[in-house]
Amino acid sequence: IELDREAVVQDLHSQATGAYMDQLHVKPGARIWDCCAASGGKSIMLYDRDHTIKLMVSDVRPSILANLKKRFSRAGITRYDTRLVDLTSGPIDGPDFDGIVVDAPCTGSGTWARTPEQLSFFNPAEISVYAARQKKILTNIVSRLRSGGHLLYITCSVFRQENEELVNFACTQLGMMAERHAVLTGYSQRADSMFVAVLKK
Repeated sequence: IELDREAVVQDLHSQATGAYMDQLHVKPGARIWDCCAASGGKSIMLYDRDHTIKLMVSDVRPSILANLKKRFSRAGITRYDTRLVDLTSGPIDGPDFDGIVVDAPCTGSGTWARTPEQLSFFNPAEISVYAARQKKILTNIVSRLRSGGHLLYITCSVFRQENEELVNFACTQLGMMAERHAVLTGYSQRADSMFVAVLKK
């Protein structure tokens, strides 16, 4: 198997988020934004489901976007837009999106089963710092989601402040409605633990 061209290797629960992508109710030609795209794993799953989507990917790190472009090239994805943007500073310009995926920056506590050394260096005060950043990002991206559109919120955190409390913030402060959310507990399956929520505007 030729990696990234014929198959993508992912953590078990990163793969499991694909089932939630189906609940974005993407129609052919839909405008989809992967707003914290990193190396593009979620975007590749979206593209595999429908090659007609109008995909935009963004990240705050230029080196990460450079890696994404190489990975997309190997995967045969050529029709997409990229943005280098800090989503904590404000919303982006442009037309609204039919669906948004945000794999939000987080404490990464759901990965500690395979990186236990991180727990030794972790400062619990960081939970509030990440939660505040996540609220800023959600506020700025929801403004670019069309009415009736869906947002997929993902973290690799196990902390309620980064997960369920963020869903409550989106529903009470940003006009969103939670359709589904779950904690994907991974330590019994040698996988990362993740949180996934589907929100509708």
